[in-house]
Formats: sequence, C-alpha cells, structure tokens
Amino acid sequence: MPKNSKVTQREHSSEHVTESVADLLAHEEPVDYKRSVLNVTGETWDKQKDGDEELDAENRPAWNSKLQYILAQIGYSVGLGNVWRFPYLCQKNGGGAYLVPYLVLLIIIGLPLFFLELAVGQRIRRGSIGVWNYICPRLGGIGYASCLVCFFVGLYYNVIIGWSIFYFFKSFQYPLPWSECPIVKNGSVAVVETECERSSATTYFWYRETLDISNSISESGGLNWKMTLCLLVAWSLVGLAMIKGIQSSGKVMYFSSLFPYVVLVCFLVRGLLLRGAVDGIMHMFTPKLDKMLDPQVWREAATQVFFALGLGFGGVIAFSSYNKQDNNCHFDATLVSFINFFTSVLATLVVFAVLGFKANIMNEKCVVENAEKILGYLNTNVLSHDLIPPHVNFSHLTAKDYNEMYRVIMTVKEGHFKELGLDACLLEDELDKSVQGTGLAFIAFTEAMTHFPASPFWSVMFFLMLINLGLGSMIGTMSGITTPIIDTFKVRKEVFTVGSCIFAFVVGLIFVQRSGNYFVTMFDDYSATLPLTVVVILENIAVAWIYGTKKFMQELTEMLGFRPYQFYYYAWKYVSPICMAVLMTASIIQLGVSPPGYSAWIREEAAEKFLFYPTWAMAILISLIILASLPLPLVFILRQFHLVSDGSNALSVTYKKGRMMKDISNLEDNDETRFILSKVPSETPSPMPTHRSYLGPGSNSPMEMSSAPNGRYGSGYLLASTPESEL
Repeated sequence: MPKNSKVTQREHSSEHVTESVADLLAHEEPVDYKRSVLNVTGETWDKQKDGDEELDAENRPAWNSKLQYILAQIGYSVGLGNVWRFPYLCQKNGGGAYLVPYLVLLIIIGLPLFFLELAVGQRIRRGSIGVWNYICPRLGGIGYASCLVCFFVGLYYNVIIGWSIFYFFKSFQYPLPWSECPIVKNGSVAVVETECERSSATTYFWYRETLDISNSISESGGLNWKMTLCLLVAWSLVGLAMIKGIQSSGKVMYFSSLFPYVVLVCFLVRGLLLRGAVDGIMHMFTPKLDKMLDPQVWREAATQVFFALGLGFGGVIAFSSYNKQDNNCHFDATLVSFINFFTSVLATLVVFAVLGFKANIMNEKCVVENAEKILGYLNTNVLSHDLIPPHVNFSHLTAKDYNEMYRVIMTVKEGHFKELGLDACLLEDELDKSVQGTGLAFIAFTEAMTHFPASPFWSVMFFLMLINLGLGSMIGTMSGITTPIIDTFKVRKEVFTVGSCIFAFVVGLIFVQRSGNYFVTMFDDYSATLPLTVVVILENIAVAWIYGTKKFMQELTEMLGFRPYQFYYYAWKYVSPICMAVLMTASIIQLGVSPPGYSAWIREEAAEKFLFYPTWAMAILISLIILASLPLPLVFILRQFHLVSDGSNALSVTYKKGRMMKDISNLEDNDETRFILSKVPSETPSPMPTHRSYLGPGSNSPMEMSSAPNGRYGSGYLLASTPESEL
C-alpha cells in the first residue's frame, strides 16, 4: 500500500483523516467500516433506521424446511381453477389436443416467468413492492398494482370458500339435501316445488337454497345471512392461518396442499369403478386435431397457464422471499410448474370419470322417459306396432335398442316426427354438455355424487378438498398483500393481518347479498385478467430490458452456483414479452368484440338467461380495471418528474456492516468507469461473492453502472462485505 495512502496515514496518526469518494471507490477500506458511515448527499444518518434495515434482512422469517416451502408454492398455484376450469377448457378445445398448446405455452411462457418471480423474490428478499422499487423505482407501481389485484381476487375468492363451507356442513346428512326436490303444500295438496321441477334438484338447491339468487344484478334483495356467516368463517380461517406469518401458514400448507391429492386419487379410483366412467375419459381425451389451429384455443391456453401459476399476484415473490439466497429456485420453478400441470390432468381424469358416470345415468333416464312416450303413442295408435323391432323389450330397454327404434320412427314419420317430441338420447350429447366453475362443482358434480354409494362421505371429502384448495390459494394471495406492505411500511404483522381481514369481510358483503353471485362473476372476469397481464409484461421488461438479461443471468449464476440454460435468456428477452403482448392484445379485442354480460337465473323460467350489465355495473367494471392498473402510470409519473423522491438523483456512498451502497445515476458513463475502476475494467475483480445483495439495473457487467435509477430506496449499487485481500 502506498505510504501516502490515507489508510496508511490513519494507521500512523491519531488525527482524523477525511476520505474522499474517489478513495472509497478505489477500494481503500476504512478500518471501522462496520460502524462508520460516509454520506456525501448531505443527509443526516438515522442510526436507528439504518440498524433496523440491517436487522430486517438478517432477522427475516424463513421456511422451516424446503418441503414446507414447496408445499406452500404448490398450495398457492394449485387452486380451484385446476379442478373446474382446466377440465372445461380441455373438453371445449379439442380434448387431448388441447394439452399440446397448453404444454407448449407452459414451457415458453409459464416456466420462464415463474422462474423469474422466484429468482427476484429470493435474491432481494422483499415482497412485490420492495422488489420492483429496488429493480426499477420508476416501475415501482408494479408492486402496488399486484397488491390491488390480490385484494380484488381475495374478496371474491373467499366467497367461493364460503360456499364450499356451506355445502360441507350440509353434507352431513342422508340423503343429501340436494338429491330430491322439496315438497310444498298448496292448500291440502302436496306438490313438488315448481322451480325445482322445471330444472333439477341440484340446480334448485344451488340457486335457491344456497344463493337465494335474484333475477338480475340490479335486484339486490338484501343480505343472505347463511352466506354471510359462511364468509365470516372463511375470513376467520384465512386470518388464523396468516396471523403468525409463514410459521403458521407453512404448517397449514402440510394439510391444505396434500389433502386435495388424497381426495383426487380416492375419487379417481372410485370413479373408475363406476359404470360409464371409461366413456367419459375416452370422450375427454379423444383429440380433435383441427382445434389446434384455432387461435382462440391458444389464447385460452395462455390465459390458463398465466393464472394457474399465480403470475403477477405477488404471492410467488412473497413466498420466495423467505428462502435462503443459495436455494435452487430453478429446480423449484420446474417442479412446481409440472406438478401444477400433473394436478390439472389428474383433476380432468377425475371430473370426466364422474361426468361419464353421470352422463350414463342421465342417458338411461332419457331412454326411460322417451320409451314411456312411445308406449303411450302405441297404445293410442299414433304409432304402429310394426315400427318396433321384434327384439326390443320395453321392460329392459337398452340405449342401443332405443336408438335403433328412434331411427326407424324418425324415418317413417319424417313429416310429423317433431310433433312426437322424442329425444335422441345420445351419450355423446350428454358428454358434450360442458360445464365449468360453480356449475361444475355445485351442480354437475353434486348431482353425480347423489348416485354414489355412501354419497355423504364423498360429498364431505369433495367439499373439504375445495376448502383446502381455496385456502392454499388464499394464503398465497394474502401473502401477496401482507408481505410487501409489512416490508415497505414496517407495520405490525398481527395488527395489519387482522385489520385487513376485517376490512375485506366488510367490503365482501357485496358478494353475499342475493345478487352477489353476479358480482363474483364480474370480479372473476374483469378485475384481474387485463391488469395482471400488464403487470407481468412490465415485470419481464424491468428485468430483461431495464435491468439487463445478461446481468440477471450472471446474478443467477452466482446465486445458484450454475448458469441457467440459454433458453431462459431468449425467453425473457424476446419470447415471453412478445407472447404476453399478443395475449394482452387478444384480451382487449375479446373485450371489445363480446360486450360484458353475465348469466342470470330467472326464477319464473327456472332457467339461465344471458343479460348485459347495466350502465352503473359497467362503470364499476371499468373502475376495477382502471383502479388495478392506476399505480403503474401514477408511480412512474411521480418518480419520473421527481414529485416524490426515490433517492436516484444524488451521489451517495454508505459503509455499514461490510456493505457499500452508492448511487451514481448522475455520472456520465466514462466518469463511472474512472470513478469505480481507476484502471482497465477487465482487470477489476468481481465484487460479488456468493451471498451478495441484488444489483440495481445497469450494463452487462456487474461492475458497470447504467444511468437508470435503481436500488431499494433509490440506492444504485450494493456491495456485499468483501475480504480486504480482494480489494
């Protein structure tokens, strides 16, 4: 070390020596760097705040085990959509052929973006607000937008859990209350409830006994007290699981993540033993290859991939932020993505095994009813006995015999056939009746279970599975709100969790009025799709284009101990942004082509009817989209025009506990090299040991700084403690 060095002077003198920024950047390390702080911005150093930030990173809660973390991510990503959305899309879009576009898009969009969120959360160890403030302050609105979307989704998602809780408790009786239509007294005569008779027992129980639904969204009808109580129970469960943080929610995940698989396997085994189950599975996976060329199929597959993994919500980042920095998040991303896909396929097998059984039951019922009509026509000589094949036995009429008889009658009575009112009773027609969402879980599936032996047991298992699937996703969704808020504003965890649950319950009362199901549909269709697509596109751009894909790959190499496949470089930089932009454009076009509306249950007709949203409901719908997207431009404008400070327009250097943070956003590129390196850049050793904090955006080399503001709280560069020998 040169004799005129200030460090040498300090070692041989008790006098105070003032160190310049150039000295510090030339790697002349102060002796007591753990305590000393150099601040060239002129701002006072808040020792207490500084210490709190240090301790915050060191004392951050962590998962008790890798298994607990994996189960938490699986519980979050595997939700109700895997059970009632994926099978519907699979059936609608070509059966087995739909699996091809879904798997392709899972690999080129889902896996890279899921890996990206896991990596940034694990490296920066903050929630979504802190992560994106750190990477690019001008895009810090991404974190706030994620929180708002999580709030909107959590509001209605917990209502679905409330419905499942209601059905769960109603399942403890035999026969099941939705197995038969209720009998009402009309004077001295007992008759079947008209609405139930014109629809079905399960449909009536869902719309009238459970929801007591009004005829339109404009008819509020007041609160449904049964659903209000169930919603309170649902929010209480979520609050109890969240109140102690990941220590409690992680333990909940052991049950809520694994139990659904136990139920699905049990249902699959039981379903395969049912008559007609194979018909459902064969129909499901018979590929319609022409569907693969339909752009709509690819759009719906991309949307399902996007939401199945929980991208953009912030829950993935929140869970990952509690990991150690050397955790292999690439393995986690691959494992969780394909477990999610496997779960969707398993759920599809279960659903269509059961629906195949139901289709056979409904087809037999159709045959019996129409056979009675034919007997009536034979007895009244409307039809001749000569039309009936001799081998047909009406007391043991099979579907095959009925179809043969049906074709003969249709051929002979071609001119008057419609007047007979006979149905074809084809099994394929029953299997083609696609159902999704609440229609699958609360109508089709419940109807099938009424024909199961020991039906209450299977009903209890099914709705307990739905509750667990919902709770797993809700814990992740709530973590997407609580983790970034607690990290950013340092509020007390227990107080904020309880307060947010109470507030969400009060706001959520809109969903438990008699018209509440229509609001659930509105929020489900429009509150998240478009805003989340924009959020994920900006996440991708922030990392791949503003931060720099090469630098990010270098970060991952040092964090993981190996270099990720080059596939991710091209996926993050080109493929994923383009695909997401196409998806966003297609969603906007779809929104414009199909005017927003909903399916209303008309009591007098005992049938569903598609209605358009009234003007005030359209205003709410548009407000949801705007409100969820508003933080993105708002934060950008505030920070772009320096209306709020992000600390990016000052040169500051701080030594503390072995870390140096500085911001050089107002330096020219040449000045940066001169200040930082003081020699040829290539000769400078990498300042990044294995466990270092995340770099802000800049050029490809970890030592090169860009002019873009970056870093958490506006810090442009973060240097972890480095041995003096390396300096």
